[in-house]
Amino acid sequence: MKIFSLFLLSLLNLSVFANEGTISETPYNFAKIYIGHGQPYFLEIGSDHCPSCITMGKTLYTVKKENPKYNIMYINVGNDRTTAQQLKVQMIPTQIIYDAHGKEVYRHVGKLDEIELDEIFEKYNFNKI
Repeated sequence: MKIFSLFLLSLLNLSVFANEGTISETPYNFAKIYIGHGQPYFLEIGSDHCPSCITMGKTLYTVKKENPKYNIMYINVGNDRTTAQQLKVQMIPTQIIYDAHGKEVYRHVGKLDEIELDEIFEKYNFNKI
């Protein structure tokens, strides 16, 4: 029993640290409640099985850590085709920015680096949050 308990504990530790350094997932139904209520939102649309999406998740984690007030959400469409259809996403990773009124003002397909993200966040007034 002791060995089994240690095994379970080690699995738990691995699952906790597996997502360390990446932005956590937000269900789209939760995210859309906040969009359009006075602040811009950045949605990262991807999948946990996509290498480029994983890279973007790590980059966004760094950006969010440096700018905790930024509204950045990761929507995992890997197992949720309905959300991908609702957002009209055909390829991942896709980034969508909604302005303070909920209007889509930016869409990009592919990876972005930190410098590009900084410029985008400044352009769309994330620094005023």
